[in-house]
Amino acid sequence: MKLISWNVNGLRAVMNKGYMDFFQDIDADIFAVQETKMQEGQLELELAGYEQYWNSAQKKGYSGTAIFTKHKPRAVLYGLDMEEHDQEGRLITLEFDSFFLSNVYTPNSQRGLARLDYRMKWDDAFRQFVSDLSGQKPVIICGDLNVAHTEIDLKNPATNRKNAGFTDEERAKFSELLESGFIDTYRHFYPDKTDAYTWWSYFSNARARNIGWRIDYFLVSEALEGKLTEARIHDQVLGSDHCPVELEIEC
Repeated sequence: MKLISWNVNGLRAVMNKGYMDFFQDIDADIFAVQETKMQEGQLELELAGYEQYWNSAQKKGYSGTAIFTKHKPRAVLYGLDMEEHDQEGRLITLEFDSFFLSNVYTPNSQRGLARLDYRMKWDDAFRQFVSDLSGQKPVIICGDLNVAHTEIDLKNPATNRKNAGFTDEERAKFSELLESGFIDTYRHFYPDKTDAYTWWSYFSNARARNIGWRIDYFLVSEALEGKLTEARIHDQVLGSDHCPVELEIEC
């Protein structure tokens, strides 16, 4: 099974930048997107053979997630079932016969860490949510988790130590998530690989210089370790400030 996750930074905008070419060429079983920045119905997508599931933010033009899947799920869950966290369309979970898939767009702590306290609450609630799911069957988590976990996951760790996405607090919460029973699939295959990034600032020609961060992930329950086949970063795919990431797994 081939799964793709991509923070498109505006789905309508990326449609004019090669999105459908990549979508068709990659031919994923499940294609998850984050930061759709739209309400359902604002874009008519004809995706033959795919079911579509959308979770939009109440605020227009902000956040939002969607999943396009060839395999019809048994059930669909939107959000965390917590009003505090379910206003921004940040989570869709599909239940299949042998696993759950959670597509998540984790809140950014923002400039000056203005939203760090909220981010900590979100991280705790999300970790509890996927831990509860994993008590039923294995879980695959994909999406923009808005954190570079270790120093090799961004180009300039020393100068970003207290910036959103690389604070000690955010990194510790990510460690807690892994310790609760999940595997970072890219590091499973490439534990020491450097200069492997999924997001680049639009400033200072950062992408051309590969001054980036790895903040987009596929995580899986430890029970799925033996079914992992490959993990990839499609850093040649343009259109967004993020690039797609891929997981191949026997499910």
